[in-house]
Amino acid sequence: MKRPCTILPCTILVVLAVLGVLAAACASDQASVTRAASVVSEVDDADAARQAVDDVEVSDQDAAGLPDQPTSEDWLVEVDQIAGDPRTDAVSALDNSNDPSFPSPLVNVSDIRSGGPPPDGIPSIDEPRFQQAGDVDWLGDDEPVLSLRVGDETRAYPMQIMTWHELVNDTFGDVPVTVSFCPLCNSAVAYHREVGETVLDFGTSGRLYNSSLVMYDRQTESLWTHFNGTAVVGELAGTELELLAMQTVSWSSFKRAHPDALVLSRETGFTRDYGRNPYPGYDDVSQAPFLFDGDTDSRLLAKQRVVAIRHNGDSVAVVVDDLAAAGVIDLEVGGEVLTVWHMPGTASGLDTELVADGRDIGATGVFMAVVDGSQRSFERAPTGLFVDSSGSAWDILGNAVSGPDVGAQLTPIEHLDTFWFAIAAFDPDIRIVDS
Repeated sequence: MKRPCTILPCTILVVLAVLGVLAAACASDQASVTRAASVVSEVDDADAARQAVDDVEVSDQDAAGLPDQPTSEDWLVEVDQIAGDPRTDAVSALDNSNDPSFPSPLVNVSDIRSGGPPPDGIPSIDEPRFQQAGDVDWLGDDEPVLSLRVGDETRAYPMQIMTWHELVNDTFGDVPVTVSFCPLCNSAVAYHREVGETVLDFGTSGRLYNSSLVMYDRQTESLWTHFNGTAVVGELAGTELELLAMQTVSWSSFKRAHPDALVLSRETGFTRDYGRNPYPGYDDVSQAPFLFDGDTDSRLLAKQRVVAIRHNGDSVAVVVDDLAAAGVIDLEVGGEVLTVWHMPGTASGLDTELVADGRDIGATGVFMAVVDGSQRSFERAPTGLFVDSSGSAWDILGNAVSGPDVGAQLTPIEHLDTFWFAIAAFDPDIRIVDS
């Protein structure tokens, strides 16, 4: 059962920022924004404010300062999609999170809070359409994209699109997947969206847990935490999705490695100001997270960027600033040696008003430090590559581009580029690596 969508994205500030995000989301005319402002100024209840904005008719127009939206569909690539199974007769956790027929919830239900929009108020992309990488002319070289490889195919999901939709239900061959991005906790996660013989598909619930996206599956309407792909409330409570390794890298790095790959297009079926960041300044390390009520782990600042690695029952956090200084850090996680990389040249998608103008925060990669059964050590080279003792050179995506191993690929390890408060809330026992 797919619920109707609204035009509002997730808000950062409960009342005042509703207007700013609304204007960015809808590229509304000045008269409509002014009229909305006059309505909101007369109410002090957050829900009433959001409803007041909903009641104001907003017209769409081109956003100033952004690349023109593509109009021709000649270059679009359609991918055969595996649809989710039909809705079951399960009680909806969206409607009643405390139904006595549910298994015991994995979290305190009262800690799941409204983030502003209703279910599907931030619309997922359920019929993704793609472009060939060589045809994309609307991404800046340093813009961040999510790179996902399933089997022998790799695709890119630009952050300038993911920020507005948060979820893409997609299919690689016979593998149904969901790609997710949570702006508020700055984390991208991909899942195999099949549980047993049931194919799920996901929508945004409009709710947050630990300031992190809460998804719902459309088959049972159970609630799932984006951060670890676990159903926490509802008929499927306790079910865990298989996590898939994914990286956030610059568009230029992705295009160079995969010039023929598919890239999620801006022809999503929705009108959004793709390229504009609806959360400007949100990754300011001095600012508190939005709607986060938990205790902040004082070992690091709440919004300090870390690489969180969860492997073989073990978990570690590497501070991105330390990793950027070192270039490469090798460490043991879950009994295996992993190599963790940083390469400059990727913009923050949560910094400036335009995604392409974000400051350079670099890209990270986590891989098994083994090639053909032999342990390797790596170092970052001034060439924008990583070199090992065999003389092979590797790009940030773990592909050998020269040397005796050319054509080989390192085994990627699932990890999160995220804010410290988020991983510490979900995994309070995580250890911080001392570089």
